[in-house]
Amino acid sequence: MSRSWRTGLLWLALAVGLAAVSCAGSAALDPARIHGDAEADAAYARWHQEGEPRVPAAVAKKHTLEGKASWYGPGFQGRQTANGEAYDMYGFTAAHRSLPFGSLVRVWRPDTRQQVVVRINDRGPYVDGRVIDLSYGAAYDLGLVEPGVLRVELELLTTGR
Repeated sequence: MSRSWRTGLLWLALAVGLAAVSCAGSAALDPARIHGDAEADAAYARWHQEGEPRVPAAVAKKHTLEGKASWYGPGFQGRQTANGEAYDMYGFTAAHRSLPFGSLVRVWRPDTRQQVVVRINDRGPYVDGRVIDLSYGAAYDLGLVEPGVLRVELELLTTGR
């Protein structure tokens, strides 16, 4: 086979491959499912029944809160959180002073419209003026690692146990 034929076949294979990839459907991304763990997945499954959101009576009215968020990470990796599980700085979890453990919270950054969904598994923050401490993984996706503290809005999606 001559070189021009091989080059032509290579281009044809590349074009077919690109066409196949571009035609493949993509599932809608659901923030609560992207970085969930088993407990968060179970809470999310209870929250959705037959494709329709089921909102518990306690959160039937939209609960939101504004304030400053911060993050915590390496110094706490593997240490026990307030609910007894080991802290995973790469997970999507957070510390809040009063929300029940297992609650799912959407953390939204109004200036960039970035958002993450986290599961409450710890207590804090213990710095005045802060409303939530995020794990490193959640803070990274939110663009919070570099500045360290940012104004955010919280929306309670589900209450924990």
